[in-house]
Amino acid sequence: MALKEIQSHQDLLLGLEEKKKSYILLFKGGSEQSACALENIMKASENHKDVNVMYADVRQVRDIHAKYDVRTVPSMLVFDGKDFKNVIKGCQNVDYVNSIFENAVFRARSNEEEKPQKNVTVYSTPACTWCNALKSHLRKHRVVFTDIDISQDPSSAEELVRRSGQQGVPQTEIDGEIIVGFDKTRINKLLGVG
Repeated sequence: MALKEIQSHQDLLLGLEEKKKSYILLFKGGSEQSACALENIMKASENHKDVNVMYADVRQVRDIHAKYDVRTVPSMLVFDGKDFKNVIKGCQNVDYVNSIFENAVFRARSNEEEKPQKNVTVYSTPACTWCNALKSHLRKHRVVFTDIDISQDPSSAEELVRRSGQQGVPQTEIDGEIIVGFDKTRINKLLGVG
């Protein structure tokens, strides 16, 4: 699906696909940060025609951000089917947006294969070398994961510190268990990969 502009919350609901990740960028026309976010999402979506991406200017579309408690733009809303899952705030670089879309495509293919999959979330920052090594390791072993950039999501960062007692990244949550750092042996054991 190509990038699609939406005009209302109803358009958003109609655009969500039952078994697929969808991304909706809320931005404000005339804002430098919003222009950056829109440009990077457009560039990334060119390489991912099978990812469902929509966008709306909050100056014209006023019924979406309030429903999902979005108070700042640009913000990208993440949906899993019809279920609202996350908000990614700010202007993300093209590589980061590409990794989000690639993860969605990978997850969709894995779901089609119907293998049992553990719920894996990686908490990271873009500049963290160990974070990137961990994500590469997971991709190499075809482990589907959600990547949360805590530098862009302060509430997730606070929740992570509350749960693990640690501020450093990477941190990986596998079916509710937190692993601090890139502990390859422990991660491999929990995921059953070699």
